[in-house]
Amino acid sequence: MNQKTDTRPVRKGEELDTNAVESYVREHLDVPVGELSVRQFGAGHSNLTYELSIGNWKAVLRRPPLGPVAPKAHDMEREYKVLQSLHPVFPLAPKPLLFNSGEVLGAPFFIMERRSGLVYDTEFPESVPPTAALGQQISEEMVDRLVELHAIDYKKTALAEMVKPEGFMERQVHGWIKRYEQARTDDVVSGERLKRWLVEHIPDSDEASIIHYDYKLNNAMFDEDHPTEMVGLFDWEMTTVGDPLADLGAAMSYWMEADDPELLRTGLGKPPVTVMEGFYTREQFLERYAEKSGRDLSAIHFYVTFAYFKLVGIVQQIYSRYKKGQTQDQRFAHMNVFVNALMEHAEKTAGLTDG
Repeated sequence: MNQKTDTRPVRKGEELDTNAVESYVREHLDVPVGELSVRQFGAGHSNLTYELSIGNWKAVLRRPPLGPVAPKAHDMEREYKVLQSLHPVFPLAPKPLLFNSGEVLGAPFFIMERRSGLVYDTEFPESVPPTAALGQQISEEMVDRLVELHAIDYKKTALAEMVKPEGFMERQVHGWIKRYEQARTDDVVSGERLKRWLVEHIPDSDEASIIHYDYKLNNAMFDEDHPTEMVGLFDWEMTTVGDPLADLGAAMSYWMEADDPELLRTGLGKPPVTVMEGFYTREQFLERYAEKSGRDLSAIHFYVTFAYFKLVGIVQQIYSRYKKGQTQDQRFAHMNVFVNALMEHAEKTAGLTDG
């Protein structure tokens, strides 16, 4: 995919100090002669991600959003270290190149390798005509790579020094309840009934694996010549070691189906291509995961419900920043409507309401 289709001119107010970045890059990396060009990746609602290019050299810079951010969120150094740990054992994770703690741009950032390929988001690239068979094969690849990630022995990586998998789901449930309450505005529901249900139904699971925790189709990149073969996986900000079924549940909260409620399909914009013919349903995704991983999915009902609540918390944090004037991005102006719709859907998934 060329830069004109997956990147765009930098949004107003989100420009980089190109002179500072170019000086820093030239000091630490072997780059060709020429002027630094910066474009922005248009997708995503959280960290700011830019393409850097000088001649035929390309890289990607990631930094936190502008303005105040939630505590422990957008930890660039942690994501950089995660990639350092993962790239050697899971090459779909891009190779990190540099980390800067803030002296160059006034905020921490890291630079990683630039991968090229196809990204399936809300539509297919022009070079790939959509077919039902293609949708099925892409679905299978998404399942199989998640199973592969969960099969890695994290104790043989540097992640073992960075994580505490014991009590993972307990911390997750209580932590996301707290984050939602801290970010809650007066135009979203309280969710008391759902929060109570989650606390009362935390599974007793001690299995731990590396989890991406933001595993969705538009975070994956596929080979231009073999459009069902994944060649990159991005956005490792939430990665940790914990219950693999939490990762699976999170993946299902992003995996839309054609007959999902309209607000669920369109809350973040145009629905993803997974609503098209041939793509797995969530049930088919779960069936293949169970078959390939050998894991018992009898409690997946909880994990999917929690994933929707976690998504509620993430979206509400973004909306809260907009409402406080900490970002002017108009994409966030009506996210309270999506928060309320997600909460309602999570209550249905939990069996707390009809539907």
